[in-house]
Amino acid sequence: MAEKQRILIVDDDSNIAELISLYLLKECYETEIVGDGEEALRVFPDFRPNLVLLDLMLPGMDGYQVCREMRSQSQVPIIMLSAKGEVFDKVLGLELGADDYMIKPFDSKELVARVKAVLRRYQTAPAPTAAHTDQQGDYVEYPDLIVNLTNYSVIYMGHSIEMPPKELELLYFLASSPNQVFTREQLLDHIWGYEYIGDTRTVDVHIKRLREKIKDHAGWALTTVWGIGYKFEVKR
Repeated sequence: MAEKQRILIVDDDSNIAELISLYLLKECYETEIVGDGEEALRVFPDFRPNLVLLDLMLPGMDGYQVCREMRSQSQVPIIMLSAKGEVFDKVLGLELGADDYMIKPFDSKELVARVKAVLRRYQTAPAPTAAHTDQQGDYVEYPDLIVNLTNYSVIYMGHSIEMPPKELELLYFLASSPNQVFTREQLLDHIWGYEYIGDTRTVDVHIKRLREKIKDHAGWALTTVWGIGYKFEVKR
């Protein structure tokens, strides 16, 4: 029997946490509930969750701090939950490494759907070693860069780069159409899809995170087209 996927629920509102857990248990996930950030970080290494549902408004250490600490240890997907709906809060959460952001109150079916969607993107083959360069499936290759969408791997300058699914999908999409300019709306629609109700600044945040990991090359670059959007520029 396949091992159940584990979801860590971090929320100081026990009623909400228990309700979320109930819906996830019905979908055959294993859950663990904690009520504050310090406890979440204590439980995290031993529980080894496949996904974290993280409330922002926690006593003591807030969700932003917890996200930062978890992201420093792991690439586990994180969905932030918050009553704050301002763009600033969403962008800050994404900049710290969250994969999605849901505003309370939310529909339980939508939450389950988002959990499933994020987990699907993380069902990847093991990342290749630096010496492994034989590629199969859907991939694009440029000097010092290979982006493989089939096994969700990125090799940059001969080394494997850990990258959340949305960042990789965005990089692959742009690199698959070199020198073609895409608006933020087009990128948001293609990468996040109709299931995602977000702000176009989400794209800017992910581009920023990509640029921190993948520096411009003599032969190619992630280029901003001011007033329009972005392109993967291949230099002739």
